[in-house]
Amino acid sequence: MKADLLQSSSPDQTKYEVAKEQGIPLKKGNNGDLSTRDAGKIGGQIGGRMVKELILRAQQQMEQDQK
Repeated sequence: MKADLLQSSSPDQTKYEVAKEQGIPLKKGNNGDLSTRDAGKIGGQIGGRMVKELILRAQQQMEQDQK
């Protein structure tokens, strides 16, 4: 993902960037026609990358604390 999740301008903007990268037609407003599979692709990308980033930051903090 091009935008750093934790430094993105807003959570909504991150959501739209992920959808665009995945080729999912997410639009502002009602997305009732969006399939569950496509919605999961968006949430999975955001959640998975955020968890990886948080783990990396925690590991770096632990390394600094041991010095």
